[in-house]
Amino acid sequence: MSEKLDRIVHARVNDPGAIEAAADRRVKAASLLGEHGKAMIIAADHPARGANGVGGDPNAMADRSELLDRLCVALERPGVTGVLGTADILEDLLLLGVLDGKSVFGSMNRAGLAGSVFEIDDRFTGYDAETIAAMGFDGGKTLTRIALDDPATPAALVETAKAVNELNDRRLIAMIEPFLSVWENGRIRNDLTPDAVIKSVTIASALGRRTAYTWLKLPVVPEMERVLASSTLPALLLGGEVKDAEAAFASWGRALRQPTAQGLVVGRSLLYPAGGDVAGAVDKAVSLL
Repeated sequence: MSEKLDRIVHARVNDPGAIEAAADRRVKAASLLGEHGKAMIIAADHPARGANGVGGDPNAMADRSELLDRLCVALERPGVTGVLGTADILEDLLLLGVLDGKSVFGSMNRAGLAGSVFEIDDRFTGYDAETIAAMGFDGGKTLTRIALDDPATPAALVETAKAVNELNDRRLIAMIEPFLSVWENGRIRNDLTPDAVIKSVTIASALGRRTAYTWLKLPVVPEMERVLASSTLPALLLGGEVKDAEAAFASWGRALRQPTAQGLVVGRSLLYPAGGDVAGAVDKAVSLL
């Protein structure tokens, strides 16, 4: 990776305009869905919230060179349709020339730093709709945590709705990742019971003045048939960090059979799998599609 890293640093120091030029010449994806009719998107926006840990390593994603190397391996695998990331990561990938033919989604709100007392006050510190459009990307993603006992929640919903409006106005995908969240012992915990996820879906589905380009990014939980029946919006299933890979793959496969399920958005569990075989983990996930 050293040669690739040198190329990135050289461009950032000596030719910052190379990033915009790389975006301009990037070959866009013909479709959000692959030949298998589903999306397989690699997520890599965790470090921007300070969430660098994977498994027992609290700094697994903090080595940017290693993260980029793993991303390049994943993006080269057949069936991978796109990537989700913050500007720093997506620009590195543009400079490496690995985004041709891929759908690209910009991560928009990262101010809700992991473990902070202001985690619900998740302000928009990343991409905006104007820049996503200017870069020729396909859409933007918002993390929308709804804590009924936290007065910062209404502002988070308003800002998400604003992003949905601005993306829909530009005919770009607004990917909302909703959770019903609670404070426990000074930390935010996402409630992953089916009823809680359903409530988050019904709230998120109604945000904005238009929803023609709104998609959902949802966790895979028990009773996914009932969860996915709570909205007609297209849904992408998130992976999160998994402890039992076989069980996770099986649950993803079952959920993908539902009519609104349009694919997977998975990050850490594919980029940092047990045993380290990124290509093998990605290929297995693609096989579910």
